[in-house]
Amino acid sequence: MKYEWRKQAKELYLPKNKPEIVTVPSFKFFMIDGKGNPNSEDFSEAIGVLYSLSYALKMLPKKGIIPDGYFDYTVFPLEGIWDLAEEARTLDTLDKSKLIYTIMIRQPDFVTDDLAQEVIEIVKKKKPHPLLDKVKFNTSDDGLCIQMLHLGSYDDEPQTFSIMENYCEQNNLKRSSKIHREIYISDARKTQPDKLKTVLRFKIEHDK
Repeated sequence: MKYEWRKQAKELYLPKNKPEIVTVPSFKFFMIDGKGNPNSEDFSEAIGVLYSLSYALKMLPKKGIIPDGYFDYTVFPLEGIWDLAEEARTLDTLDKSKLIYTIMIRQPDFVTDDLAQEVIEIVKKKKPHPLLDKVKFNTSDDGLCIQMLHLGSYDDEPQTFSIMENYCEQNNLKRSSKIHREIYISDARKTQPDKLKTVLRFKIEHDK
């Protein structure tokens, strides 16, 4: 049976547009670190590299390579962990050039470090790109979080974060870090800004 994240992992990728608490397990990702405005060409290039790796891995059986434990699956959505450079945290308006990010695409559990490296080498030969040297294959473990589906433009996300933070205050919870995760359910290249669906998530802890 094909693993489809939209069906088998709804609780992680398709939450309601109201705050909810979730415990996120550890997952494996191809990742690229960066800094600056996400509207830049560098950011688009990094996304392209992550997708080229993800699809190369999924298509290995077509090349006659069947990794141990392989199963058919839908490629996971793009995700990003976002932070701000220290000097920009006190500014009243968001300076996108000061954003620090790690963008990533989750990979199935059967993917080992060796297999990930093998896929990177395959893509380097077929579709060389300087960013392939910056790709990391790591696990990420969010643990206890609050999440909510944000509908609309990325620029309107502060309103959704405000709802989530109010929920925390009312439920004896507190945000444990200013860093947050975004999961891009919609393809921004093909979707009107007011129709975009993005999962917003940040780590929480119980307030003492």
